[in-house]
Amino acid sequence: MPTAAPVAEPAAGRRDAGREGEMQRVKAERKREAEPTAAQAAERPYYKIGEVCEITDTQPYVLRFWESEFPQLAPRKSRAGQRVYEKRDIDLILRIKKLLYQDEYTIAGARKKLEEEEGGVPPQQAGGPPAARKGEAHAAGKGPSAAEKRLVSALKALRQELREVKKILEP
Repeated sequence: MPTAAPVAEPAAGRRDAGREGEMQRVKAERKREAEPTAAQAAERPYYKIGEVCEITDTQPYVLRFWESEFPQLAPRKSRAGQRVYEKRDIDLILRIKKLLYQDEYTIAGARKKLEEEEGGVPPQQAGGPPAARKGEAHAAGKGPSAAEKRLVSALKALRQELREVKKILEP
C-alpha cells in the first residue's frame, strides 16, 4: 500500500501573524473613524486629561503639578471625579508651557507673568495675608519693614558671595 505524502500546512505562526496584522489594521482604522476631526474637537465643551495631554503634548503628572502651582488652572471635576478641561484651560496650559519651555521662565516667574497679564492680583490664600504688590507699601508712604530690610541685606550678601565664587571658577 502506498502511503500518502504528508500535506504541508502553513506554519501556525505565519497564519497568526497575518491575522494579527489584519486585526491591528482594523483597530487602527476604527480608532481613526472614532476620533473627532479638528473642527469637531473645537466645538466640544469639555476634554478629559488624556485628550488635553495629546493636544498640548504634555504628561498628566505635569498638568496635575501645574494645577498645584498655577491658581488660574483649575479644571472642573466630573461626577466621577475626573478632571474635565475647557478650551480656556487648554489655552492657559499652552501659555504656561510656552512661558516655561520657550521663554525659560521659572514657575514663580511664569505665575507672576500670568497674574500681570490678567491685570489682577493672585487669589488670596485661605487664612493668609493678601499678596502685596511690589512697591505697594512704599506707595502708601510706609518704608520697607524690618523683615524686608533684613531680607534685602541677606540677598545682597549672597549676591556678593556668588560673584566671588564665580571669579574663582572662571579660567
